[in-house]
Amino acid sequence: MRHMQLRQAIRRALGVMPGYARPFGVASLAAAAGFGAMATAHAQNAADDSQKLETITVTGSNIRRVDIETSNPVVTIDRAAIEKTGKLTLGDLVQQLPAVTGPNTNPQVNNSGGSGFSSIGLRGLGSPRTLVLINGHRYLSGDPNAIPANMIERIEVLTDGASSVYGSDAIAGVVNFILRNDYQGAEFSADYGISDHDDGTSKGYSFTFGQSSDKGSIMAGVNYKKIDGVLSGHREFSKNSVSRLGSTSSPIGTFVGGSTSSPFGHVQIPSAFADLFPGCASGYLARNPGASGMNIATDYHCYRNNAGAAGPSDKYNYATVNLVMTPQERSGLFLNGNYKLTDNVEAYLSVMHNKTSASFQLAPAVYGSPYGSVISADSYYNPFGVDFGAGANAFTARLASLGNRRASNGTANDQLSTGFKGSFSIWNDQQWNWEVGFDYGHVHLSTTTYGLPNMAVLNQATGPSFLGTDGIVHCGTGPDDIIEGCTPFNPFNMDDPNSIAVLKSAASPGVNNFMSKETVKRIDLNGGLFELPAGTMQLAVGYNYRTEYTHSNVDTGLIVDFNGNCTLGSQCGSALQGGYNVKEAYAELFVPIVKDLPFLHALNLTVGDRWSKYSTFGSTNNTKIALEYRPIEDLLLRGTVSKVFRAPTVTNIFGGAGSDAPKISRDPCDGYTGGGNPACVNVPTDGSFRNQNVAQAVQLNAILSGAAFAGFPIGPEKGQSFDFGVVYDPHWLEGLSVSADLWRLYLNDNITTVRAQSVIDLCAAGQTAYCPLIRRYASGPNQGQIQTLIEPTGNLGRVDVGGVDFALNYRLPEFSFGRFNVGLNATYLKNYDLQTAPGLEGGSTYNYAGHFMNYGSAQAGACPGAGGGVCLFPRWRAQSSVGWQMGPFDASWAMRYIHRFRMGSASPSQDTHPYGTGNPSLDGLYTDYGSTVYHDIQFGYNLESLNTRFDVGVNNVGDKQPPFLYANNTLNANTDPSDFDLMGRYYWGRITVKF
Repeated sequence: MRHMQLRQAIRRALGVMPGYARPFGVASLAAAAGFGAMATAHAQNAADDSQKLETITVTGSNIRRVDIETSNPVVTIDRAAIEKTGKLTLGDLVQQLPAVTGPNTNPQVNNSGGSGFSSIGLRGLGSPRTLVLINGHRYLSGDPNAIPANMIERIEVLTDGASSVYGSDAIAGVVNFILRNDYQGAEFSADYGISDHDDGTSKGYSFTFGQSSDKGSIMAGVNYKKIDGVLSGHREFSKNSVSRLGSTSSPIGTFVGGSTSSPFGHVQIPSAFADLFPGCASGYLARNPGASGMNIATDYHCYRNNAGAAGPSDKYNYATVNLVMTPQERSGLFLNGNYKLTDNVEAYLSVMHNKTSASFQLAPAVYGSPYGSVISADSYYNPFGVDFGAGANAFTARLASLGNRRASNGTANDQLSTGFKGSFSIWNDQQWNWEVGFDYGHVHLSTTTYGLPNMAVLNQATGPSFLGTDGIVHCGTGPDDIIEGCTPFNPFNMDDPNSIAVLKSAASPGVNNFMSKETVKRIDLNGGLFELPAGTMQLAVGYNYRTEYTHSNVDTGLIVDFNGNCTLGSQCGSALQGGYNVKEAYAELFVPIVKDLPFLHALNLTVGDRWSKYSTFGSTNNTKIALEYRPIEDLLLRGTVSKVFRAPTVTNIFGGAGSDAPKISRDPCDGYTGGGNPACVNVPTDGSFRNQNVAQAVQLNAILSGAAFAGFPIGPEKGQSFDFGVVYDPHWLEGLSVSADLWRLYLNDNITTVRAQSVIDLCAAGQTAYCPLIRRYASGPNQGQIQTLIEPTGNLGRVDVGGVDFALNYRLPEFSFGRFNVGLNATYLKNYDLQTAPGLEGGSTYNYAGHFMNYGSAQAGACPGAGGGVCLFPRWRAQSSVGWQMGPFDASWAMRYIHRFRMGSASPSQDTHPYGTGNPSLDGLYTDYGSTVYHDIQFGYNLESLNTRFDVGVNNVGDKQPPFLYANNTLNANTDPSDFDLMGRYYWGRITVKF
């Protein structure tokens, strides 16, 4: 069926349901579906207390219990919800949970989503502070998109700190993918989707096979998924890089613009030629279209920066070639099996392999002084007769003839878990369970980048050159000094055929290979100690030894130098090699204190501790105390207090140099008149200095590095997690469950990239350890300007974040017209406070709850765990759902809600620039954005005679467009791709056949 025919067919099907709205997100459906199992467990307890019920381990504890509702706040996405979703990836599914907010990568994020990877960050603390598990064991990649959907039984999301149970990274919570087992039969599934714009096509296939017996089971499967890319130019909101600028004395304006680096150049006017361009406020020139660039008076005009003014602009619109959906192709296979060796001993094996091919693209590369480019005063094609480059006059040009920069990513992801487990009895017939296992994870990523110029070749081509008697321009200073193999080109005229030929001959792909592996050897033991009047006291203990190793190779052309540049001029980095090991032991004790007394139906205490010894920084202990109190059977009051921590990763510690291009909003050396400020080394003291990166809002050269490269010590970040909640399951209204949890997290010594603005501010405020990281030009026309700056990884900052989670799930009684269930999950963010440098001069406190932050906020250390980027922290996020089933038919309607937010701040003390105005002079100005509601719908039919199920649906039924947040707030489509839908209305269908 052709694209248009499919879309029209679905539209006709929707026509029988007037007034439909988009279906709710999966979380509510999952919670509602999961409640059915919960209610069943309680019913069994009430019906026959003497019946022996199977114990299970719930995410967040190592204790096996019958109770499903414990002190751990867990949201479950069950298999039914996974099968009924039309989301393109599992990452999309999980990212829509209300507890997931902040800077999360997904395939909509062009600048960092090009590998097809999705991240999960709970509580807005970033994915490094959320631990991802498979069957309760660490998952090295952490990428949910690499896990086959046909392999998953359910997804359990713990929204509480759990370092005492799982160790490092489980600060904001845990996402645990539970695999299917004991599957009998075979199943084939195919799905197809397309946007209302006739793009973004997705195709997927999966096959699953399983066989079970009394001795064991085996399950295997394969899967394939392909998603076509979508250009930013194909969406109205993202086709232009629209900036928002102004001044405190004039209204805020907008204009279509983007980068100052255009194909027509951005050339600083040498002082000797200033009289030719009187009144040129920008101080820069652009070449006239069609001109050769050799005649200064006639070939150039004053560069039109158009900072909020009406009229044309010379800025380059880089947005149109970016992507709002990165293309990706994914295939995988898995095997999951177990076999009983004896009645009490079982062997198990789980293997998963996934291969992903994905890509992203950016506008053509930039050639110019910020990237190590040099134009000699003696170049034949230099009409100005002065040097351009580092320490001289500035210039940039967009190398449009090289085409877009494209990166092709190939990722191989392997995960293995194997071992033995069993059970035995000790005194008083107490049952104990044991497990000895080995886990292995391996990730390999190969990235090839195209459209990069070889700067060494180009710098030679723009060196001294002359016109020979043969009428040919040669490299060199004269006939006796011709440089063989060098062809000069005109950097002031990128349209010249000779320049195009030289550029294309100098283009070279760059390759970067990254490998990471993890091994875990573990032993776990849990069971009953003895009987108390209120039940069995239980203990869980264990030990594991884990190793982490990372290695990367970088093409010589991509190795960054001290100025933040490399031979290929872009995507610069350096090799990485390092690793560590950690020994861990834990103990968890469950004590039933009292039960079956008036207003003391049950009172249980859980205490736990985990000791971790790292080869890199030493030891840490993290404890947990949890209390469950049921005054009556229907009501549970719960509370947990725990210590949490995150160890620095291999990259945090051993990461080498990498290039960055941050913007800064201020330089304390502007107007410097002396006084010995260590941040102002080499800055003129006559008061005339103005930082051009600030004045023109252009990026500066910076080097990102691990702690070791910068000479900074680094240790774990530590904090405390609190959760106090209530769960009510009224017996008088069967099928209803409501809950509320008050939570809070404090985190100190944040592991973060100390961004350019913070490095400058802390140095100026007297934190002298940061001053050697700033390097300024010592002489020339750029004296005092920042030549390069190191942004190290270190421990800096404190986060305080808190809020309330709400949930309601109700399975209504069955009616003659079907069965209904409804669900609601919501999170209220009460506060999100970040102190960038607590107790130190130069530090600031930012209140992020209810605000959006842009890339610039990285300078203040925002987006914890992400090192900057795009961050939205709305006060409210919610999902709700209504499900219906009657006979072979079922349907669902889901809604996702994102509360209104503010970009900017009414308080100048909050530093409006990091919040997103894009102009430091606009302190105190802000913009309020309204709430966003998405609707999804799904219809299903089971054709039992053929063992076949059909599903169709529409995501974003109302074709809701994302809020327009402007290019100087984000490099991704003028909006926030982590939170909002960029595809628009999306149609999908799926057929599943069981054999």
